[in-house]
Formats: sequence, C-alpha cells, structure tokens
Amino acid sequence: MDIKRIGSQPSGKGPSEYFTGTVRIDPLFEASHPARVVGASVTFEPGARTAWHTHPLGQTLIVTAGCGRVQRWGGPVEEIRPGDVIWFAPGEKHWHGATPTTAMTHIAIQERLDGKTVDWMEKVSEEQYQS
Repeated sequence: MDIKRIGSQPSGKGPSEYFTGTVRIDPLFEASHPARVVGASVTFEPGARTAWHTHPLGQTLIVTAGCGRVQRWGGPVEEIRPGDVIWFAPGEKHWHGATPTTAMTHIAIQERLDGKTVDWMEKVSEEQYQS
C-alpha cells in the first residue's frame, strides 16, 4: 500500500510549449511497475488549454470543477462540466481546456507505453479554440 498525503507532491506549472495560458498540474499518482497508470489533477484558468496531442494507450478525463472544452481532430468543440467523463482512444488527436470565461479542473488518467504517456503536437489556434 502507498498513501500519497495531500501536499506531499508539489504542484507544477503547465509548460508553455504544451499549454496556452495558465495551467497548474497537481500530481495524484504514478503506479509502480508492472502497472503503468498515471493520474494528475489539472486546473486551467479561463482561456487556458493544451496543445493538440495523443496518448499511446488513450486517456480518461473526469471533470471535477468549472466548465471546459474538448475537441477531437475533425470534430466539433464540445463543452464539458463537473461529473462528465471523457475517453480519448489510443492515438486520437485532441485538446482540452477551460472556456474563455470559466476555469476548469479535471483529473487526467493515462497509461505509459514504453515510458511515454503523451505525444505533443502543434498548439491549438485561437480560431480552433473559438469555433
């Protein structure tokens, strides 16, 4: 058993090469080998969002606060709210973040494949975000 006590893991800032706007990442868990699941709580200030990206084994988001947006490549921008659970299939190109006027927090859960959980791509343009 491993208990991660609140405050025992420092918050981090979402790196500007992968995020637009102010983003805080709070690590929750990282399973030891042979398990490969990783989880974090991510808070996006209004207007903040990820860059386009994929996950080799998919990703689950659980919205815990606020109001956000998600989009998969070629699909419409969709609004997400607390209690919503979003699944992105392995290799599905997507982004997620807050609305222009409301912050959003979600728990992000993904698995490592050969040590990797994400493949980052280009940033989401203002036009894509506003569509």
